[in-house]
Amino acid sequence: MDFRKSCIIPSMPARERSYRVEAIILRHQDYGEADRLLVIFTRQAGKLRAIAKGVRKVRSRKAGHLEPFTHVSLQLARGRDMPIVTQAEAIDLYQPVREDLALYSYACYVVELLDRFTYEEGENTALFKLLQDTLQRLATAAQPSFVLRFYEIRLLDHLGFRPQLFQCVNCEKTIQPEDQYFSALHGGALCPTCGRQAARALPISMQALKYLRHLQRSSYREAQRAKIPTPVAREMEAILQHYITSLLERNLNTPHFIRQVIKESE
Repeated sequence: MDFRKSCIIPSMPARERSYRVEAIILRHQDYGEADRLLVIFTRQAGKLRAIAKGVRKVRSRKAGHLEPFTHVSLQLARGRDMPIVTQAEAIDLYQPVREDLALYSYACYVVELLDRFTYEEGENTALFKLLQDTLQRLATAAQPSFVLRFYEIRLLDHLGFRPQLFQCVNCEKTIQPEDQYFSALHGGALCPTCGRQAARALPISMQALKYLRHLQRSSYREAQRAKIPTPVAREMEAILQHYITSLLERNLNTPHFIRQVIKESE
């Protein structure tokens, strides 16, 4: 008996050379003379980088389908370093967002936040659904700032950074209906006694804490019934921005862009 023949291992089927994904474009940058490097978030594989070859040429048919925050169906071919886009078909352009500069700036914030917090680490359908729903809500909602606060709260949940808002994160006592403190370092609310002793803890009003709790434990349909006073909404925004930038250990680019757009529209 030929030992070599008896030890032959059946060959495994090769991976398919091309595959289709449903994706939302997060950002792109020029690559080479006519290509673009895309950063996309897919339903099937999470965050990916891909190359769109020749897309900057005048006659390219794919260019209009590969703009940031476009919901798109992509055919990808396996490349040596990263996938190559061979086909692109837009599913939703979120056109109202593109036609309004303020909504456009909010959408930029949404995709920047997801991009900063995530890595190329595989499928996450919950994050894809959150991103898709948020862009759709921006395109149709009357209160875009509320859409952003709900997005921030849900994103923190999905990423494992859910702030503790019902107990003091230091002494673990139940938070009482009074003004409290919020600590980004500790990851949540502090009672007045602990908060006064904590370095860099921010005061948070009873109203702001109440509405943050409401967003945290409610569906979007339930949460949007709340009528949040403008000063309280601004306080919530400041608290969440403080927490998010502390987690990222860096400032985001888009909040400044949003402030400029709002200032110029006033």
